[in-house]
Amino acid sequence: MTRTEAYTDAVFAIAATLLVLDLTTTSFGEIRSDGQLWAALGALWPNLMAFGISFALLSAMWIIHLRQFRDIRTIDTTLLWLNNARLLFVVLIPFATALNSEFNSFYAGRMLLPIDFFLVALFGHLSWRWAAARGGHLMDPDAYAHRSAAAAGGIAAIVCGAITVAASPWFGSYAFFAFFLSGPVSVLLLRRWSRGPRAAADSGAAGGDAAPGGDTESGPVG
Repeated sequence: MTRTEAYTDAVFAIAATLLVLDLTTTSFGEIRSDGQLWAALGALWPNLMAFGISFALLSAMWIIHLRQFRDIRTIDTTLLWLNNARLLFVVLIPFATALNSEFNSFYAGRMLLPIDFFLVALFGHLSWRWAAARGGHLMDPDAYAHRSAAAAGGIAAIVCGAITVAASPWFGSYAFFAFFLSGPVSVLLLRRWSRGPRAAADSGAAGGDAAPGGDTESGPVG
């Protein structure tokens, strides 16, 4: 377990560090004044924006990873491969970021980075779903009771990632602002799921009033 966490942390850290390699001064040419330097730095805006977006989202994905492994008690082969699949797309993020900044005028250049982040979110959620399957067979028993919040966060990230992919051909890097919706989407999912047990309980109570002595059942849905 500790080795898997350390390996995953290292991959995230290396990917985050490699992002800065896209920020270079090779395109500046000969600088003879402060004005020219500021103009050259301003021309780096697409690269800086792509760097900031990738670093922020990569940090968010790493935080999700930390929370997942905090609640996972043991690891099996299936979970290892799901985690490796997530890391495959994590290591591609620096390359996809460079494409996004250099070829942002092309649809392929705009879409590869959103697709990459979508797949990182997808395999992260699949890892969590596998750990929580079979009554939480890989999870800490105390954490299993609060699995709904983690599931909602994972689904929200996937939904926002899909929106970003769909919007990126038209909005480019600005499509990543869709990830700001992940919080509200997560809250809406939790509210929707919480209505299930309450609705079942209310239905059971109503059935009991209508037919005293009859058998009624209630419980959480899903």
